[in-house]
Parts: sequence; structure tokens; C-alpha cells
Amino acid sequence: MSGAEGAAPAGQHMLYFFQQLLNGVHSAAIYGLLAFGYALGNALLKRTNLAYGGIFAFSGQTMILAAVYGWQVLRLTLPATIAFGISIALAYAAFFSRLLSRAVFVPLAGRSPNAIVTATLGALLVLMEFSRIAADTHDYWLPPMLSTPVVLSSGDNFVATLTVIQLINTVIAATVIISGAFWLGRSNFGRYWRATADDPLAAKLCGIDTARVFHRALLIGGLCAGLAGVLAASYYGNLGFGSGLVYGLKILFVTAVGGYYAPGRAALGAAGFGFAEALWAGYFPIEWRDAWMYALLAAMLVLTGDRKDAPNSV
Repeated sequence: MSGAEGAAPAGQHMLYFFQQLLNGVHSAAIYGLLAFGYALGNALLKRTNLAYGGIFAFSGQTMILAAVYGWQVLRLTLPATIAFGISIALAYAAFFSRLLSRAVFVPLAGRSPNAIVTATLGALLVLMEFSRIAADTHDYWLPPMLSTPVVLSSGDNFVATLTVIQLINTVIAATVIISGAFWLGRSNFGRYWRATADDPLAAKLCGIDTARVFHRALLIGGLCAGLAGVLAASYYGNLGFGSGLVYGLKILFVTAVGGYYAPGRAALGAAGFGFAEALWAGYFPIEWRDAWMYALLAAMLVLTGDRKDAPNSV
């Protein structure tokens, strides 16, 4: 075999590997945004919040239903329709986050961890049913948007691409995560949040309004979930009614990669999980992907133990 003949397959293998990494960019961005918001609230709550996945899925489904209403009933243009759907979805995400923090988390925060797990599971099921009833058990799909491929690398008979919508969603998610981590590290709220996460009683004795910090953190975390749902719906075109339960459990695993109490590191760990999923799908049977990824994460949690990350690390 000549050098040129051997180099071509090697180049194609590298391009294929690069394409698999690119395939994971969008998932990594969505997972990172979800993990950032989850860790922001979990550092204060320190309880499993299954309703977080419900807010994600409900927001995505609401965005689609509102867009359908805006297009078919209000006769809006396509950009106005999408903007209308996004605003309604984020408004619902903020409403349910506020409702959960005041009506569920505050009354149950001092009780058994199982109480909040049960309550948030019930809230998750309610959100799933709201989505199903609102859609009359029908699946509505958005039309493909900004699906033009952007070539990032090319070789002999092979190109590595991302679509425009993938690039936009990734930039939005990365901007929110980076700016959020910077804000937590430099703002007064970030200092109050770290103090409350470290020791809420001591923070309260120092004059910090811990209740306000608690509600605000959970509100921001819920908006992160809502934004992630909007980004996912705009890319996939649909989010099923049952996806809230799937993502509610998946978020617990992907957040564990970077740590439950440090939003910035949680986002990085979750992004790594997204890339790992994409590489598995590119090289191994995809039907075994979730089973092996969850098994790997479970093994990591068992080997490292239930380590509590320092809340002052963002």
C-alpha cells in the first residue's frame, strides 16, 4: 500500500471521529445548561428534584403548542410565532419554578429527603399530564428550522458539519453557562448563594435574606430548564409527553459527573457526558448506549462515594 493510499483512510477516520465529536456538541450544550440550573438549586435544597425534568419537557412542549397557536390562530409570521412560543414557555417555567419553591420546597425542606422526592415526582406527573391534555394527546411538530449544514472540515468524500440551529443553540447555552458562572463568582448574589449553601443558619445570622436567595436560585434554575427545553424543541421539533420522566432521571446522572453543588463544574461534567454519548453512538450499538452510560456513572458514584463538592466552587 502506498503512503497516499494509507493516508486517505486515516484521514477519513479522523474526520469521522471529528464528526462524532460535533454530534455531541448540541447534546453537551443542553446537558450543561440543565446541570448548571439543577446544581444552582440543589446546592441550597440538597434534595433530589425530579420536577426539574418536568419543567424542561413542559417548557419545550409549551413552546411548540404556543407556536402552533400563534401560527394557526393568530396568523403570526414564522419569526413572531417562534418568539411568541419562547416567551410563553419561559413564562410558564418561571411560574412553576416559583410555585414549586414556595408551595413544595419550603414546607418540605426540613423533612425527610423522601418527602421532596415524592412531591416532585407528583409535580412531574402533573406537568406531563398538563402537556398531554393541552395537546389533546397529539404530537405537534415544528417545521425544520435553520437546518442548513455548515461545513467545518472536509476530506476525500467526507465532510464534518453542524447545522445552523445546532450552532445557535450551542452558543446560547454556552453564553448562559459562562455568564452565569462569572455572575456567581463576582456578584453579591453569588456570595450570598455560597454562604447560604455552606451554612444557611450562619448566613441568616449575618443578615443574609436566605429565603430570598433560596427562591431566586430556584427561579433561575427553573429558567435554565425552561430555556433548555426551548432549545431542544427548536432543534428536534418535538418533545414527547413522557420525556419529562426520562430527563428528570437523566439530569440526576449527568449532574453527578461534575458535582451536585458546583454549577460550573456540573455543567462541564454534563457536557462531557454529552460528548461520551455521541462517541458511543458513533462506534457502538446505540440501543445499548443508555444502559452502558448509566452503568458507568453508577460505578463512578460507588467508587468515589457521595462526595460533597464545596459550594463556593462555581
